Amino acid sequence: MSREPEHHDPSAGEGALAASGRREVKPPKASGVHLEDGAKVPSATPAAQSGPEHVVEPVAYDAILLSGFGGPEGQDDVLPFLRNVTRGRGIPDERLEEVAHHYRRFGGVSPINDQNRNLRQALKSALAEAGLDLPVYWGNRNWAPYLDEALASAAEDGVRRMLAIPTSAYSSYSSCRQYREDWADALEASATQEIIQIDKVRQFFSHPGFIQPFIDGVREAIAEATQAGHDPSSIEVLFSTHSIPTQDAELSGAGLFADVEGGGYAAQHLAVAEEVMAAAAPGISWQLVYQSRSGPASQPWLEPDINDALEGLEDRSAVLIVPLGFVSDHMEVIWDLDTEAAETAERLGLWSRRTPTPGTHPAFVGALVDLVRERIAGRPVGERANATSLGPWFDVCRPGCCANRRLGFAPAIAGLQP
Repeated sequence: MSREPEHHDPSAGEGALAASGRREVKPPKASGVHLEDGAKVPSATPAAQSGPEHVVEPVAYDAILLSGFGGPEGQDDVLPFLRNVTRGRGIPDERLEEVAHHYRRFGGVSPINDQNRNLRQALKSALAEAGLDLPVYWGNRNWAPYLDEALASAAEDGVRRMLAIPTSAYSSYSSCRQYREDWADALEASATQEIIQIDKVRQFFSHPGFIQPFIDGVREAIAEATQAGHDPSSIEVLFSTHSIPTQDAELSGAGLFADVEGGGYAAQHLAVAEEVMAAAAPGISWQLVYQSRSGPASQPWLEPDINDALEGLEDRSAVLIVPLGFVSDHMEVIWDLDTEAAETAERLGLWSRRTPTPGTHPAFVGALVDLVRERIAGRPVGERANATSLGPWFDVCRPGCCANRRLGFAPAIAGLQP
């Protein structure tokens, strides 16, 4: 299922409840965002409002907003959840059921909510150990607990300045700007636009704490493959991430990668993969592949698909599948990689292993704490943790970065308009 955004469908009904008592419908699209004179960054703290690429002014935040994609937690949740994900695209329930069977095979439960519950707890503990007295509110884009519920709760608790952490490391419409749009929706739906200011941490693909879990996973899998009798020359490493439309990819990364096929989205993944391989398995063959594409066949998406790449490994006996584009396990990991790709590898006679996602790896949780500390302190760019040739990414998204031409402009915060 694509992670593409959706426009508000007025016919969807407001406040519908699932059988569990949870609300079925995500907040409607924002009708507007408070914009100050001079193209100020909407709903941002004063340090970020003028739109600097990197905020080097200390900011006293009241809380953290951990933001996830969301996922169903029972069979009755599956279709309402998928309607939220695809809202505004006119997809009938019969077609949604083609994707729903992925969830139904696992009892209608995506692992993503439990993953985020664990991440929230790990982050709360790590912040406390670092001496940072910051509560962590958690809200999802597409299922309970929703972002507007998290913001309403934060406002009631007296929170006024929040630093948002999206559970996505890279730049693209679906992995960055759509979060910014959904924060705008949630602010309006919770009537907190004039109460709460939200900044966001930089896209954290280049932070060594995000990269370290992948290094550990590749090292362990390489050792396992060699113990199973596979020579390093017979091993291929496939770094897998979610495919996106090529048009979206071209607009990712603030237009800085016009000469790179796949734009900033691909460039960032390639930079991370290079660091992983240099540290974990120098000399072993690898490639960047994609998964989970959807949409009409006439629309170009980033390729190659992981299953096509597996078909092309005629001179390999072992393959390592690295979910480089994902912070934690969810349906697109356990279905597209652990089920479909694993079945393809088995059919081809390939020994295969899928390495872990960062999840609650101590290095990753430590990285999130470091991202919070750098914004609290206003840390200069040259002193920020970075492990790739691309350097620390922007704190404030640039004009037009990761826009979606097919859907047009939608209100967004934590970045310069449009």
